[in-house]
Amino acid sequence: MRKVGLDYGDKTIGVAVSDEMGWTAQGVEVIRRKSKKDDISRLREIVKEYEVTEVVLGLPKNMDGSIGDRGQLSIQFGELLKEKLALPVHLWDERLTTVSAERTLLEANMSRKKRKQVIDKMAAVFILQSYLDAKK
Repeated sequence: MRKVGLDYGDKTIGVAVSDEMGWTAQGVEVIRRKSKKDDISRLREIVKEYEVTEVVLGLPKNMDGSIGDRGQLSIQFGELLKEKLALPVHLWDERLTTVSAERTLLEANMSRKKRKQVIDKMAAVFILQSYLDAKK
């Protein structure tokens, strides 16, 4: 019973998938957004390939816990995913996940160019892993 973690952004969607036991999250890819139809199509392929049963979608909240414009877009995308993938979608607080991912990549001495290519995938790993840890 694998779960997929998503870091939904304006230009990309970072994707991570759990192991079958639901213990660890691994980065899979960064989807370059083209259209909602193409995005959903690629996510459907990932769901099928990894036999995913649940979606964990990062919900960007403001530091005070309120939900702004970016959060509203994620909520709308979550509703679309529920409809199109016919899977449960869990919205998960993603505050500071990109900052944590950036810090981890900096500590690994990764170049700026390479960081830019993987930051969203790494943020998806942080989102999914924090969800998995909380559900243990």
